Amino acid sequence: MKKMLVFWLVLFSGSVWATPLDINKADAEAISSALSNIGPKKAEAIVQYRKEHGDFKSIKDLENVKGIGSKTASQLEKDLVFVDSVVATAEKKPEKQEAARKTK
Repeated sequence: MKKMLVFWLVLFSGSVWATPLDINKADAEAISSALSNIGPKKAEAIVQYRKEHGDFKSIKDLENVKGIGSKTASQLEKDLVFVDSVVATAEKKPEKQEAARKTK
């Protein structure tokens, strides 16, 4: 019975229940503590890149940060969300549709 309990605890570890991190809102400390393989220096580089270039729209944008390649980015993808870019895109679409209606 103990072996079964240990098996289930390992199977459903904390990472399974972790909430994805919004990379466009998180500070360096939150990024380094929430993402494996991202220490304080890389987390600070992510925040700095975001300040200089705007929000990340996809995992590909994260690859532009020095020290983060495609392999690291693909490993992080399951732990990240890009909320601001999704919300901004959704908000812009109705405006475009309204403008198209007015021109007809």
